[in-house]
This record gives sequence, C-alpha cells and structure tokens, in this order.
Amino acid sequence: MSKREIYEKRTERYILPILERMQFELVDIEYVKEGGTWYLRAYIDKEGGITVNDCETVAREMNGILDREDYIEDSYVFEVSSPGLLRPLKKEKDFVRSMGKKIEIRTYRAIEGEKEFYGILSAYDENSVTIEQEDGTARTFQKEETALIRLAFEI
Repeated sequence: MSKREIYEKRTERYILPILERMQFELVDIEYVKEGGTWYLRAYIDKEGGITVNDCETVAREMNGILDREDYIEDSYVFEVSSPGLLRPLKKEKDFVRSMGKKIEIRTYRAIEGEKEFYGILSAYDENSVTIEQEDGTARTFQKEETALIRLAFEI
C-alpha cells in the first residue's frame, strides 16, 4: 500500500465516527500534492447539502485528532469540503443514486478515438459500468480503465 493510501485509510478510520454522529456521509478522502503543497481533503455530504459551518465543525474536531495522532510525515493542509455538483461516482451508493441519469465517463486511453463518453447509467457492478448512448446502444466500461465517472453536467 502506498503512503497516500495509508494516510487516506487512516484518516477515513478517524473521521467516520465523527460523520456518523453528525449523520453526514463521507464521499471521498484524498491526499494530493498541488503546487508544491500537500493537501489532505475530506469530502462530505448530507441530505439537503453541506454548509460551510458543517465543514468547519468536522474540520475542528478532526484537527484535534490529526494533531494527537500525528501519522502524516509531510507538512500538509487539511480541508473539509462539499463534493459539489461534479462529484465523482465511486461508491455503490453513488451508482444507486445515479441509476437512470446521464453520466460522463472519461477513460485513460482512447477507445475508438474517444476518451469521453456520455449516456444513461443502465447497469454497474464492482468491476464495470454500462451506459445507454443516445443512439440506443449499450456500452460497458471496466472501472479500472476509467479516469472519471460522474453525473453529466449540462449547461
């Protein structure tokens, strides 16, 4: 397991009891380097949406745990955020909630000259996602080949 995965898993273990008590959902945790700075981010949600105050409350409680446990070697910034409209679909509950809705799939490698695909989510399992494209054809993607799966955002 990579250092990134270890930090994310350990953070998840500490933040889940806080979120469960507040009846919030953990959408994702990421440990990433951006512009020379490391960020540990927790994306949370709840019915009706997350507020800035919700994020502050969770961050305040988690900061105490992060200071006490001190398991991350690097200097980093901890952030708690809403996943926003463009949240990725990662967990089973994300796929359940998105069944029958238009999604966007981006692949790592081009398939038939394309890397972006749109369609109605019609099926999924732990390894694959199937969409129905505009022309009515079904197309299945292996999750390991996808860089991103999210609800399609149309303007």
